[in-house]
Amino acid sequence: MRATAAADTQSGTLVLLCLASWAVPGAGHLWLGRRTKGLIFLIALLLMFSIGLATHGRLVPPGAVAGLIDLSDPLVGLMAVADLGIGAAYFVASALGYGAGNVRAVTYEYGNTFLIVAGLLNLLVVIDAYDVAMGRK
Repeated sequence: MRATAAADTQSGTLVLLCLASWAVPGAGHLWLGRRTKGLIFLIALLLMFSIGLATHGRLVPPGAVAGLIDLSDPLVGLMAVADLGIGAAYFVASALGYGAGNVRAVTYEYGNTFLIVAGLLNLLVVIDAYDVAMGRK
């Protein structure tokens, strides 16, 4: 019975670690004591996200993420997952009115690319933090 309690505690800690790592890029690595790696992820990913917003990239509206808007185009659904990958920064930017996108801007597609890649890279950082916590790295 003790092994089960220890496993439950470890799995609960892993869930919290992954949620923290998703919400704040690099937080999982900081939690695990890998300060340099965690700070690099924090700065680089938030900088990429900020560049995406500054170059008029478009975040998928929160309504689309919640399923309130028809996602008949599968690429819009994939873009929503990628945008959500950056964590809390997505919700902060949306609440402040950033990420509306300006399709007439020359840099619009570059901005979208920065936003998508920042989110996808953060999801990879979450997986890396999980692997470190499990002792695989």
